[in-house]
Amino acid sequence: MNESEHLSNTPESFGTQVHVELGDRSYLIQIGSGLLLNSNNLEKHLAGEHVVLFTDDIVEKHYLADVTNSIKKYAERVSPIVVPHGEASKSVASCDRLWQTMVDIGTDRKSVVVALGGGVVGDLAGFLAATFGRGLRFVQIPTSLLAQVDSSVGGKVGINLPTAKNMVGAFWQPQTVLIDPVVLGTLDQANYRAGMAEVAKYGLIMDKPLFEFLESSVDAINQRDLPTLTKTIAWCCQCKADVVKQDETETTGRRAILNYGHTYGHAIEAVFGYGRFLHGQAISIGMTCAGRLARNLGMVEQTFLDRQTKLFHALGLPTDCPEELHDELIAAMKHDKKVSRGKLILILPTELGTVKQFDSPNDEALLKSLQND
Repeated sequence: MNESEHLSNTPESFGTQVHVELGDRSYLIQIGSGLLLNSNNLEKHLAGEHVVLFTDDIVEKHYLADVTNSIKKYAERVSPIVVPHGEASKSVASCDRLWQTMVDIGTDRKSVVVALGGGVVGDLAGFLAATFGRGLRFVQIPTSLLAQVDSSVGGKVGINLPTAKNMVGAFWQPQTVLIDPVVLGTLDQANYRAGMAEVAKYGLIMDKPLFEFLESSVDAINQRDLPTLTKTIAWCCQCKADVVKQDETETTGRRAILNYGHTYGHAIEAVFGYGRFLHGQAISIGMTCAGRLARNLGMVEQTFLDRQTKLFHALGLPTDCPEELHDELIAAMKHDKKVSRGKLILILPTELGTVKQFDSPNDEALLKSLQND
């Protein structure tokens, strides 16, 4: 069965919607099986427009032709742009090249950027949309689990510097997000499991019932059961929409809770090179380190760490921090974009479903948190 047949033969009985309420920047997250080929869901955003369609060289093989042909039914024209997969594409050099490509294909301020891919494509295309012509309209079609539950929602877009992930970026909300859980059937096992780190994060930081649902649904999740996945994705999107509504641009501190484990995780990615660990793998290790720090500080009991670790392992996620380069990891953490006025700000748990900000733990405490029990 080819990819088109796989998609078109899927039942469409699991659809749902989540509203991201942001005043005049509000938008709808559409979630349902078969949506990828039902391009009518995007017609009101793309009809009669020049669509600049970004994807990567992996997603291209599965979905680019079908999505391009679908959008062509009502768009004025479609210009696909394919980038290499992986974090290396989120660079200043890539942007320089892609901005010029956009000029060459006649992109103007009326064009619409569409991101078809995982978190890298969404972050990169969104940043290009935010910066080209002082801002172009933008649509997200996330194809990885991590992008579907996290990076495609909330308007954070950006690129990496060599020593700091997502250091250059913007808040640029999409016009809509189109999520088809069926595409996860073509996602490789490592990336599928890595996406579950962000899923588990929502339960750990703000929604104990979600965490309990994950604990009871491990087998269905690992088997990629479609109804279970659809419910899980919608639940996570609603969690993030609620946070973004309260703190769109990280001014009140509420949105910072989404960074649980990320200061550690981003440092791991940067120090060990983008590629040794997938983002979700680095984040599950990072949440383990953050949980260990919270335990060491007396903020949570060992039982919290045990329960977190048990779920991570059941979902195929790593928890052991590399045993080398700890000094370099601490230095990288201090260059994280969440450093404020020279202070390292960490999100640490106080109980299952609740976290808080913690300022400037000393280097000794950080070093101990990196050391596996």
